[in-house]
Amino acid sequence: MRPKHFLNFENFSRQDLSHIIDRAIEIKSKSETSNVFDKKTLGLIFQKPSTRTRVSFEVAMNKLGGNTIFLSSSELQMSRGEPIADTSKVLSSMVDAVVIRNGSHEELKLFSENSSVPVINGLTDLFHPCQILADLMTFKEKNNTDVLKKVCWIGDGNNVCNSYIEAASKFNFQISIFCPKGCEPYQPLLDNAKDFITLASSKDEALDKAQIVTTDVWTSMNNESSSKERKKVFKNFFVEEEDMNLAEDNAIFLHCLPAHRGEEVTAEVIDGDQSVVWEEAENRLHVQKALLEFLLLGK
Repeated sequence: MRPKHFLNFENFSRQDLSHIIDRAIEIKSKSETSNVFDKKTLGLIFQKPSTRTRVSFEVAMNKLGGNTIFLSSSELQMSRGEPIADTSKVLSSMVDAVVIRNGSHEELKLFSENSSVPVINGLTDLFHPCQILADLMTFKEKNNTDVLKKVCWIGDGNNVCNSYIEAASKFNFQISIFCPKGCEPYQPLLDNAKDFITLASSKDEALDKAQIVTTDVWTSMNNESSSKERKKVFKNFFVEEEDMNLAEDNAIFLHCLPAHRGEEVTAEVIDGDQSVVWEEAENRLHVQKALLEFLLLGK
């Protein structure tokens, strides 16, 4: 039987995703540790820097009784030309699951197609689904409901935004995106999820009735060389204190981190009363535990 991979939300039902989120909340509430992954090993292949993703998966596996092995791109023979398919076949014969963070979603897909164990997307150029699981968990914790009606996204239509769009179609909420022209999300997603997306013409339109206000850095890991230019393009695409007053009264501010205060968000917002970014970051740990259980144990 082929393993179930978590590359994006496409092949997961709302029921599956809700189960993972609910299980994460349960794990957190009980401060659960166990030995369910005794003698199991999680491989971590990271070609990009990471704080929250790497630490949350390593700690999650440890607290569930398993082990991890971390491999940077320079440590793998892929850096010397070994085909991705060959690396996947070898590694998946030795570990029980693999988390990959790299710059190419197509390479992630190729790895998964040749893997005999579950492969998890730890971030690619197109998607960051683990982050959105944590965001939706945080929303449910704060509101005691998973009935989300509207998300406001301000800034670059990047991989996190793409995963929000996928989530919108699964959980039946609207996402209003205010971004510069030419920085829109992945076009096939826009085409396939038209009923759930608005490309707002103003920040006020995007914020109106939003329950989640969120953003990301102006320059993603794949665009460092264009940082100066992007600062000019995005100078009007940020979240400030008065913006939160235009959203719903109980709206929360989320950010996947790291954040650049004074660029995509002001200090008053990210460090303010409506910000729950630290709970959001912690929830990465609990979501990873639940996701690993779901993929490896089917529970």
